[in-house]
Amino acid sequence: MVNEPIVHVQSLGDSAVTVELGETIDPAINARVIALAQAIARQRWDGVLDVVPTYRSVTVHVDPLVLDIEVFSEQLRGLALSLPHQIAANGRLRRIPVLYGGEWGPDLDALADYAQVSPHEVIRLHSAQIYRVYMLGFIPGFPYLGIVPLPLAMPRLATPRVLVPAGSVGIAGAQTGIYPTATPGGWRLIGRTPLSLYRPRHAEPFRLRAGDAVRFEPIELEEFERLREGSNDYDA
Repeated sequence: MVNEPIVHVQSLGDSAVTVELGETIDPAINARVIALAQAIARQRWDGVLDVVPTYRSVTVHVDPLVLDIEVFSEQLRGLALSLPHQIAANGRLRRIPVLYGGEWGPDLDALADYAQVSPHEVIRLHSAQIYRVYMLGFIPGFPYLGIVPLPLAMPRLATPRVLVPAGSVGIAGAQTGIYPTATPGGWRLIGRTPLSLYRPRHAEPFRLRAGDAVRFEPIELEEFERLREGSNDYDA
């Protein structure tokens, strides 16, 4: 017997609605979230301003002068219940080259101490995994990827850095992620990619999107410099 999917709809005032489709970080739940976000976009409802998928929910921001929030909430509930119970969690496989350690990954040694392994083993563990892009957020194009191997799940810094360079690859608990632009941040930095993840003048400004699969590939400094020169053309 197939369990009925979770669908909890909650209005956030008169200008937003959240639809929760689960209670855990799970690829199958996230696949339903992404499918619902795409289904909402296809409806082209007048008054819908933004659709924001997360790990396990979708928040829809609306113009309250165009949409009645109670009526719209029921429309969203019906749309969510109409989704197939099982949705494939597969997405595009994107390869992200990373120069690990040194000035590009200043927390690599600390993470190795935390995991009680060598820095080389941290690199091997981190790059051996295929990660799911569960959501984008925090800053434009920032991918939340999971799940990291358990030994590497180090808590974020108690005090965030004032500035994290663009392209920095970090770990915060069970998540790993990539900073698309320079910004303050508290994730443990273990490397840096030469690729530009946020390209505002590109036809597809975000290199990664929710549902993609990511594999990190260790590279050396010479390759880092070469790829950085042509980062906007790299599309593997």
